[in-house]
Amino acid sequence: MKPLRLLLTALLCAAPFSAAHADSPGDYVPETDPLVVRKLEQWQDWKFGFMMHWGPYSQWGVVESWSICSEDVEWCKRPEGEAYVDYVKRYEQLPTTFNPVKFDPERWADIAKDAGTKYVVFTTKHHDGFNMYDTRQSDYRITAPNVPFHTNPRADITKEVFNAFRAEGFGIGAYFSKPDWNNDNYWSPRWATPNRHNNYDTRKHPEMWKRFVDFTHAQVGELTTQYGPVDILWLDGGWVRPTRNEASKDAAGVAWPQDIDMPAMTAMARKNQPGLIVVDRAVGGRYENYRTPEQKIPDEPLPYPWETCMTLGDSWSYTPNDNYKSSRSVVQMLVDVVAKGGNYLLNVGPDANGELPPVAVERLKEIGAWMKVNGEAIYASRSVAPYRDGKFRYTRLKDGTVYAIYLPDAKETKLPATLRIPGPAPAAGAEVKLLGSDATLTWRRDGDITVVEVPATLRKQTVNAYAWAIRLPGAVTSN
Repeated sequence: MKPLRLLLTALLCAAPFSAAHADSPGDYVPETDPLVVRKLEQWQDWKFGFMMHWGPYSQWGVVESWSICSEDVEWCKRPEGEAYVDYVKRYEQLPTTFNPVKFDPERWADIAKDAGTKYVVFTTKHHDGFNMYDTRQSDYRITAPNVPFHTNPRADITKEVFNAFRAEGFGIGAYFSKPDWNNDNYWSPRWATPNRHNNYDTRKHPEMWKRFVDFTHAQVGELTTQYGPVDILWLDGGWVRPTRNEASKDAAGVAWPQDIDMPAMTAMARKNQPGLIVVDRAVGGRYENYRTPEQKIPDEPLPYPWETCMTLGDSWSYTPNDNYKSSRSVVQMLVDVVAKGGNYLLNVGPDANGELPPVAVERLKEIGAWMKVNGEAIYASRSVAPYRDGKFRYTRLKDGTVYAIYLPDAKETKLPATLRIPGPAPAAGAEVKLLGSDATLTWRRDGDITVVEVPATLRKQTVNAYAWAIRLPGAVTSN
């Protein structure tokens, strides 16, 4: 992934962007396979996901693979005074010291479950081409003889992660980088590697590109046949696409296509995993089953399935002393995303020993405490007009229940004594309640406003919540 290094210090300070494209070109193409459609519905019910960027690079605390990419951008920086070629050679030796002896995927799964997340997306291979699973296509893998961890009974890390999370009822997502900077048929040693793209014209050397395509298909075949049920194939590296790559603000494009034959690869993967969601992110077209705005939240609901992917800290992978977002800001962003019809995928990078950073674990625990009380307003919900109004965000369930979720300001510790909730009206005679309490609240309609009175005792009992959810049974569900 491209680390934007955005520090979100307040709710929704994410940069605005085009709702029509959400980082992808062209119009969204709806899926027609009924098994995939059904899986997408299930995925939309999960709402809250857990992501991990992890690999040998975690030993250095650098930005995933990006420091070996020869581009003059912030996230590709290397130490001053060291030649690029020398740095890459040192980087490529990182697997020989990678020995995460404290790797405990069951603990990861417990932490993620306690946080209220319902699906996991794990980096099986990042752009540097190091495989966190037992691939037979490359020696650059966690189970290779020169990797100290290869003798560990849990050396096939992807298998262990998937099994541990699957045992806790999680949906399983395999992050997979389409570009592979370690593969000689992507970054050929015959030429320099000026940027993130493959370093030769695929039109002049079609045989070389075909070898890379075959390699990629074989790896996806392994992941979809040898690692149990997989729900999501989450493909990164959107510059690998069938059309030519135009120049962008991040890096010069290339004049040739990088077509990895998504139709054949998807057909093969879905033969192995019927109903598999395929996310060819930032490419658009029929193989991007949902779109993935990165490190940002749309201003308005999007007319297709989507997922904001965002870091808990500033970095996707482990960085010592990372700056972690507050639990309050994460909860409020989750609410805002869900109210607009999206999913929220929250990333934490394990350290070199295989442990989740203590500060991140504490944040996840705090988020989970809020979700235990308010999760019914999040899971299996869909958007409902007006989506947001002032401090309120709205979600709806299929039975007609609407939740108005109040997002307090930073210094606002108690729910107001009187709530004036615009929009959907509870059914006549409905019992309006605050989640976490059995008390029935007094309410009335005042024009288009639902006026709810909150007793002082209840305001005191729910002090310092990150957000408060009010259940409005039988409310209007059209949007």
